[in-house]
Amino acid sequence: MSGTAAALAHSKIIQRLRSLIYLAYALVFAFGLFRLSYDYFHTEELARAEGRLSLYQSTLQAELERFSHLTHVLAQDSFVGEALTEASTATLNIRLADFARRAGLDAIYLMNPDGHTIAASNYASANSFLGQNYGFRPYFQDALAGRQGRFYAIGATTGAPGYFIADPVRASDNSVHGVIAIKLDLTRLSESWRNSGENVLLADQSGVVLLASSADWQYRTLSELPDEALYQIETARQFPGQTLGPLDWQITGQRRAEIDGSDLLHLTRGTGVHDWTLHYFATDDRALARAGLVTAVAMILLIAGIGVQQLRRTRRIRLALFRAENEESKLRAANVRLAHEISERRTAERKLRRTQGELERTSRLAALGQVAASVTHELGQPIAAMRNHLTAAQMTNSTSSPLVGSITSLVDRMEGITRQLKFFARSGEDEFEPVDLVAALHAVLDLVEPNRAAIGADIATTLPRQPHLIRGNRLRVEQVLTNVLRNALDAVEDEEAPRVELNLTQTADEISCEIRDNGHGLGAATLADLQEPFMTTRESGRGMGLGLAISAQIVKEHGGILQARNGERRQGAVFSLTFPTLEHGDTA
Repeated sequence: MSGTAAALAHSKIIQRLRSLIYLAYALVFAFGLFRLSYDYFHTEELARAEGRLSLYQSTLQAELERFSHLTHVLAQDSFVGEALTEASTATLNIRLADFARRAGLDAIYLMNPDGHTIAASNYASANSFLGQNYGFRPYFQDALAGRQGRFYAIGATTGAPGYFIADPVRASDNSVHGVIAIKLDLTRLSESWRNSGENVLLADQSGVVLLASSADWQYRTLSELPDEALYQIETARQFPGQTLGPLDWQITGQRRAEIDGSDLLHLTRGTGVHDWTLHYFATDDRALARAGLVTAVAMILLIAGIGVQQLRRTRRIRLALFRAENEESKLRAANVRLAHEISERRTAERKLRRTQGELERTSRLAALGQVAASVTHELGQPIAAMRNHLTAAQMTNSTSSPLVGSITSLVDRMEGITRQLKFFARSGEDEFEPVDLVAALHAVLDLVEPNRAAIGADIATTLPRQPHLIRGNRLRVEQVLTNVLRNALDAVEDEEAPRVELNLTQTADEISCEIRDNGHGLGAATLADLQEPFMTTRESGRGMGLGLAISAQIVKEHGGILQARNGERRQGAVFSLTFPTLEHGDTA
């Protein structure tokens, strides 16, 4: 037996070693295939990126050169020459506005040798160039020197970026006596990059990003600017209001760069103008995905081949597994039946406990009704007699005695207690009729106004204008609303900013009234606790604890639900009364 056990252990070790060797071969094969596939697809992605970069380069060059000869043509226009020698420029303003509109240019404007603008296509706009001096711009200085000037900058007047082209306007003696300039809007290039989902930026010779597919990249610098470049930018007012902070990027390898935390392919190409550079960033996720797909397919085929070899062995153990699964299925079904039975039993127990609780509460209320009927009957006549004697004493004595006043207040309190007890002695056979909760709430608000004014509380109401009807007894419904609202006012009496919110909402089936306060809340008490007769959270002498018990019974008689909970973060309390609508209420 020991020799057999040792042989089995040795066989298991051999099988594990063989499995580890096969796994190592598979991993080496997968890694090599993935690397070869990635290199191939990576080359394809680079070629595609080169094509996209060439397209963007040609588009940019075409846009920059499209109007390069327009300023030279305008410089030969007779109206332009006359405007420099004559005082009137009204005709030229209209003419330049028509040229700019037809050509799709931001502006065309004429400057005298001092740099002052004397005519402009935007003469009628609020940000007109008329009267502005642009002598500090490099394009003006180049044109004044007799050559074409080009410059990209943020507009000093409009604040909008643009590409400026200027040419000298020569007099008959070939001297320069003015400069004609145009402004191109290149932002549509960056918009097209952004809309196509590409990552592209255009940087000038100093490394400042002029255009970019991402708005966060614009006016950033690819590297730290030297002092000379900063001085030139400040002198030309090229980027007013821009901090020219460094761009979050770095070169990570050949044709790779990291920008905004993403490692991407990075290709650059010159534009042929101003020594500007176009940068194109592309992800190689597609190359990774395609290489992964090729590797996955190859591994699936390899695993399928291994699976065929293991098929015979699988067949031998299939019957055993089938028997085990059959037994497990039977056991699982038995467990499901047992769990279902346990769930049904727990549900029945919960219903039983709930029914027992309702029976106990009903029994206590019934007993309380008998006691209340007896107490109110026995105390009614003595209290009435005491009030008659007190009235007679007050009528015979001209001066009011403090003792008489104290006894009178005690009698009033005794009558209030018997009035609460009378509720439990009633038969509950009041007639039900349509009751408007909106009107009832307005009446209750008027009733508790002295309580509110006494503590300076703020009652915020959200009540609709149209009636919200339920079927019930109006006086008893108002009794519930008054009781809950007074409880809320009592709860906020000691708060610095006492506030009560009253909201009334309606759905197709029910109407809900929510009363929320910022008082001390319910604490650890539940609504079931508060519904118990003589249960109160107020200090001694401030109530008998019958209010919520009475209110809960009235709401139940009307087919409604009374709910209570602590407010958010256990601040204040929220009482909710829900009644069925008139159409869905008890019509019996």
